[in-house]
Amino acid sequence: MRVLFAGTPDVSVVSLDALLRSRHEVVAVLTRPDAPKGRGRTLVRSPVGARADELGIPVLTPQRLRDPDFLEDLNGLSPDACPIVAYGGLVPPEALHIPRYGWINLHFSLLPAWRGAAPVQHAIWHGDDITGASTFVLEQGLDTGPVLGTVAEPIGVTDTSGDLLERLARSGAELLVRTLDGLEDGVVAAVAQSADGVTLAPKIEVADAQVDFSQPAVRVDRQIRACTPAPGAWAMFRGERLRLGPVTVVSPEGVEGGSGEGLADLAPGAILSGRRDVWVGTASAPVRLGEVTPAGKRAMQAADWARGVRLEPSDVLA
Repeated sequence: MRVLFAGTPDVSVVSLDALLRSRHEVVAVLTRPDAPKGRGRTLVRSPVGARADELGIPVLTPQRLRDPDFLEDLNGLSPDACPIVAYGGLVPPEALHIPRYGWINLHFSLLPAWRGAAPVQHAIWHGDDITGASTFVLEQGLDTGPVLGTVAEPIGVTDTSGDLLERLARSGAELLVRTLDGLEDGVVAAVAQSADGVTLAPKIEVADAQVDFSQPAVRVDRQIRACTPAPGAWAMFRGERLRLGPVTVVSPEGVEGGSGEGLADLAPGAILSGRRDVWVGTASAPVRLGEVTPAGKRAMQAADWARGVRLEPSDVLA
């Protein structure tokens, strides 16, 4: 079938490449307009747009999908379907009904769980054991359309949102191609989503990523992994933000050489530095810091950071 692919970030490129290897014809790509980046605010093509440019595929970058020029272009392309992966904009009713099979959205959750912009982050943050990807027919509601296919993915105990999304991008791309194959062959049917089990996954802002060490260690661990790499977990240290990479939940008995003395009494946010490790207290067990990034500096191991700042007994992460 003839398809117009819609997507913007790196995670979408995986699906575009999978479609290009499939039996379907990608007649054009729809992506967000070039955006200013860097100190010079130079306009930069989206990852999907850049990939399409490399391959000589026509690229559409309308400011709004309601624009008459875009709707005319879409009609002129006569797509059978519009697969869409993390495009980053709303598709209006005027555009939804143009392709014969509709807009086929790849969403990184097992719907109806985690409808919204940040399904992978919320699945990790809330301690889910299993997540996955779903293809569904796009409609006006927020990820409410009937489901065409799913694929499950276990969540590992050390997975960051970046790790999990990388795996889902691959398995989801395969699902998207299978879904289009099935639609063309007439062997895939849309199934309405259940009204039970609906959860929402709104975008996680930078303010949401401030780590709350008054929570139990398991929740601190999940929050940091959910926010890695974006928007990036952080805490305040001496009036400046300290970005935090994934941590390890520890116990005083598990620290080698007795260097964990005092860990059992470590208050939430309090910092204890050993020869090779740095621990921070929580509402339950302490956590061992991994990589940290001080304001204006590069990422470094926590022990190197602690030696450089010369920790004081009164220092805390908050």
